[in-house]
Amino acid sequence: MNTLSHFNSKTISSVSKIWPLAFTILLSLAPICSKCFAQEKMEYPATKTVDQSHNFFGVDVQDPYRWLEQDVRKPEVDDWVKAQNKITSRYLNGLSSREKIESRLTELWDYDKYGTPFREGDSYFYFKKSGLQNQSVLYRTESLVGEAQVVVDPNTWSDDGTKALSGMAFSDDGKLLAYGVQVSGSDWRTFRVMEVETGKVLDDKIEWMKFSGASWVKDGSGFYYSRYEEPKAEQELQSINLGQKVYFHKLGQPQSDDRLVHQDPENPEYGFAAEVSDDGRYLIMTNWVGTDDRYRILYRDLQGQDNQIETLINKFENEYSFIGNEGSVLYFKSDLNAPKKCVLTIDLDSDEKKPKTIVPESEDSMESASIVGNRLIVSYLKDAKSEVKVFDLQGNSIRDVKLPGIGTASGFGGNRQQTETFFTFSSFNRPPSSYRHDLETGKSELVREAKVDFNPNDFVVKQIFYTSKDGTQVPMFISHKKGLKLDGSNPTLLYGYGGFNISLSPSFSISKLQWMEMGGIYAMANLRGGGEYGKEWHKAGTKTNKQNVFDDFIAAAEYLIAEKYTSSKHLAIQGRSNGGLLVGACMTQRPDLYGACLPAVGVMDMLRFHKFTAGRFWVDDYGNADLDEEEFRALFAYSPYHNIREGVSYPPTLVSTADHDDRVVPWHSFKFAARMQAANVGSNPILIRIETKAGHGSGKPTAKVIEEVADEWAFLAKHLGLKL
Repeated sequence: MNTLSHFNSKTISSVSKIWPLAFTILLSLAPICSKCFAQEKMEYPATKTVDQSHNFFGVDVQDPYRWLEQDVRKPEVDDWVKAQNKITSRYLNGLSSREKIESRLTELWDYDKYGTPFREGDSYFYFKKSGLQNQSVLYRTESLVGEAQVVVDPNTWSDDGTKALSGMAFSDDGKLLAYGVQVSGSDWRTFRVMEVETGKVLDDKIEWMKFSGASWVKDGSGFYYSRYEEPKAEQELQSINLGQKVYFHKLGQPQSDDRLVHQDPENPEYGFAAEVSDDGRYLIMTNWVGTDDRYRILYRDLQGQDNQIETLINKFENEYSFIGNEGSVLYFKSDLNAPKKCVLTIDLDSDEKKPKTIVPESEDSMESASIVGNRLIVSYLKDAKSEVKVFDLQGNSIRDVKLPGIGTASGFGGNRQQTETFFTFSSFNRPPSSYRHDLETGKSELVREAKVDFNPNDFVVKQIFYTSKDGTQVPMFISHKKGLKLDGSNPTLLYGYGGFNISLSPSFSISKLQWMEMGGIYAMANLRGGGEYGKEWHKAGTKTNKQNVFDDFIAAAEYLIAEKYTSSKHLAIQGRSNGGLLVGACMTQRPDLYGACLPAVGVMDMLRFHKFTAGRFWVDDYGNADLDEEEFRALFAYSPYHNIREGVSYPPTLVSTADHDDRVVPWHSFKFAARMQAANVGSNPILIRIETKAGHGSGKPTAKVIEEVADEWAFLAKHLGLKL
């Protein structure tokens, strides 16, 4: 593989236009002096290196940028961040297309965005973000078309929109609301309580919640929640999360008086999610240890004061996601003897408490299930597209929910007393529309649809299947303007994720719409590691099989090139979080294949990810380099940070992260960018964009999102040859 091929082809092409006669001579000398007509390499901020290494199973691994793992508030890291942001801002602000892109993006974004309606007590609620508001506002109304009242407006919490509403739970009568406040994108939440009718915020304040919601008892006297101990000063964004405990908060009392309900000090890695059943009788505690859907189930009968916590499922072997109950019969979505999921029941009053399957596994992957109005509503993915079916509580099929087209349907919440549910439907070229579904008649009616300044009929969306390296057929969605010529010259953005049993399906995005409006092709590959085809598809992209994910993504790029959608110099790849790892691994394995790369908030050091914040949960998908030699060798073979090679011309790259990201801590991106800047040859920029007062992505204000997308599209426009 000629690692300088991308740089050389562009350089030689420009030289040939000026000196036709000399071209033959220069071409013959290219293997010898390929750098002799390179542009001057970019000057990056100085980044020191340290003599740091660790031995894994006899392999000495150097880690010269370990010092960047310090908290971002440490002076030397803070100075490095500011220096990197300065050069990145100068570069991005100097791009000729950026102002025009941001202007049009702002126009497109300026429309009213609605969330899926839902009912609590006697009122309807929905989220709405008007125009360019930074955060969505929660509204309440007595009827779906009636006048709405503001319940919670996070835009009033901060001047820059960096405080967000994240997580909420209504009391059974809908009169009280417990809601989470998220600051600067961090995973930490502080919960407050509000009287819905008056808008009065009570004195109750619950701190240091993470990976937990709130669940009210039937009489509204308080709620259950999970929390961690307060971390040490300046360790809030880096300390590993251990020892989660379940508490009960009685309304009106200080958090210090909250009653400890459950903990497991012998297993500090355990996490717990506590939920009260709809009828108020049972407390169901889902015990989890990682990101795999493998749960233990504990429960307590809340009828009476002294009932003990009982164990229902004792081993971390299968998924048991609690759906609801009918008296003593509990309903779960599970993969017990069903890799593509099923619905089963367990009767707590029976002696054996054996699971009984009522909705068996089908050919399609079961995504979610809910009980509303004495009906089971089950959502499936058929080749990554939504299908929804309704069953009775014995598992007998009633009907299919008719959807408006090929795309993604989400919602279908509610409780046992309701006879209606709501869902939102969208696709790449179809803005979100909200529907009310009548469970008695089976009819769906449009509640509201987004009004966006574009014509959906100007775009085409299709699904193809391509062949990966080992012969596996992988689906991919491709969308673009109608009438596009497939001549290999189209700027194309390929997006992927491929991990944690998460499925990608067609959904609407203003940023992707603008990309297609500008003439670009958008492709989304449904890689192994995701949940599109159930457990086997997921497991085929985990641990020592993780290379399959990268092979799938590389094969998607090769398909787009072979079918003349694009060419290497016009192709960009993009991913976030686990998708950032995907981009990092693929660009270090095949730097010749891409014209630009956008790895965002990625896991880049696969040997140390488990030592910080939530990273320890991810060993289910990635493995652990400290404990298993085979897993170490697999991780070391693709770890983006460790596979950067000296003297390689890497594609133009814009790395993105944020200073308050306590999910994938920002040092992953810091170390990756620093090492690549030092190793890269040629003139292709290797830049890192470090957002301030932001986290992994949740709660990011609209203004920051628009700025980030404008930077990314302007960067791609320059390096992929996109003409506005």
